Amino acid sequence: MHTWGFEALGTAWQVDTAAPLGDAPRERVRERVEQYDRDWSRFRTDGPVAELARTGRAALADEAGDLLDVYTTLHRLTGGAMNPLVGASLERLGYDPAYTLQPSGDPVPAPSWDAVTWAPPVLDVPPATVLDVGAAGKGQLVDLVTDLLLADGVDVLTVDGSGDLRHVAGEPLRVALEHPDDSSLAVGVLELDPGLALCASAANRRAWGDGLHHVLDARTGLPTDEVVATWVVAERALVADALATALFLAPADRLAEAFDFSALVITADGRAAVHGDLTGELFS
Repeated sequence: MHTWGFEALGTAWQVDTAAPLGDAPRERVRERVEQYDRDWSRFRTDGPVAELARTGRAALADEAGDLLDVYTTLHRLTGGAMNPLVGASLERLGYDPAYTLQPSGDPVPAPSWDAVTWAPPVLDVPPATVLDVGAAGKGQLVDLVTDLLLADGVDVLTVDGSGDLRHVAGEPLRVALEHPDDSSLAVGVLELDPGLALCASAANRRAWGDGLHHVLDARTGLPTDEVVATWVVAERALVADALATALFLAPADRLAEAFDFSALVITADGRAAVHGDLTGELFS
């Protein structure tokens, strides 16, 4: 396999292919990544998310329908706990565009997702609402990059967006599952079959203070505290990524009412629970 590494969404990405990628497909990937960042980052001032915060209305990118459909379903299944309008609380807690990592105020409940109006391509939200699609956006970009390369005729590849990955053709992929308390250790190894995606979420991945991390309960604006790490296998990285966050907020059986997936969940008291069929080994 041939490896190409690049930066996207502030983190390291890797694409593995059976044959080296040429300059043209690499440039198309770079352009797609830049476009996605411009369209969805709440850390930029030149895109629709900034416009939405300023005016309460913005025209969103073509992929918005798939992304918002997943959020709408998970908002319902989690009783409102998962909601992409949590950006204001993330900023108040210190995860703001300046990366101050210093709380500036008390967290606030997110505006109800039921109160938004989605008339494609225009989204209307309450004033001063900060949209944050971090719970599913990286997974969606993994899918978009994968689909772009497939359209270019690359039929054996793995797109790894810093731990959120989609594996297409070839042999099953062995993936170590990072220990949530020590990144130098693994809690197990999973074998990912071709045609599937694997995404993970952990409270320690974006943590900047005692009890401060990026997974919030939108009903309160507060970080969650019962789950510390999740891994999800599904057909699309968008779904796997979104579910990896949703499992901090609702049990797997509840989420399985609408999604087909397998998962491993580790709780704060050290228990591990498996949902569905996962091939691999969990270390004791």
